[in-house]
Amino acid sequence: MFCPQCGQQQVSGIVRFCSRCGFPLDGVTQLLSSGGMLPVYQSPEDATKISPRRQGVKQGGLLLLIGAVLVPILGVMTNFSNSTFLEILTAFAAIICFVGGPLRMLYAAVFEEGAPNPFRQPHRPYVSAQSASHQFNPRMQPSALPPPPAQPPTWRSRPITAELANPPSVTENTTRLLERDERNEN
Repeated sequence: MFCPQCGQQQVSGIVRFCSRCGFPLDGVTQLLSSGGMLPVYQSPEDATKISPRRQGVKQGGLLLLIGAVLVPILGVMTNFSNSTFLEILTAFAAIICFVGGPLRMLYAAVFEEGAPNPFRQPHRPYVSAQSASHQFNPRMQPSALPPPPAQPPTWRSRPITAELANPPSVTENTTRLLERDERNEN
């Protein structure tokens, strides 16, 4: 990592201040670790907001629970008073609460917008360390050296075990034997 103010290369990524100019590097390390994207901090008001989908599901559940309490109470009152108005009110409450509640939850779950996924990262193109250092410090001259080679993978390739060692040639063996015989005769 390079200091964005003076261009000094830092020894490690955990340094908090530049060793040459004293520039605070905490924000730079966060910027580099997130791929150049600034972290988004939520205010307490944003944290307490719920998504429209969740709010709709809560409304449907609340309507269902209200129906579970209100319809029996209205039924008992209708039984004691023998009023046609209470009978109609009880029927409407049962229809609205027991049919409307689940329909509201279904509508919210299918059609309304949910909360954003905090773990999904937007696609960021790869930026090399050299181009990133020039971005922070345009006065710095580009290096005449080629970029460092890519690191080889840390795993080893599997050995090929299907290949067998070829046996030595028959003619080589015979030629050696003939050379021995000629030496012995001389």
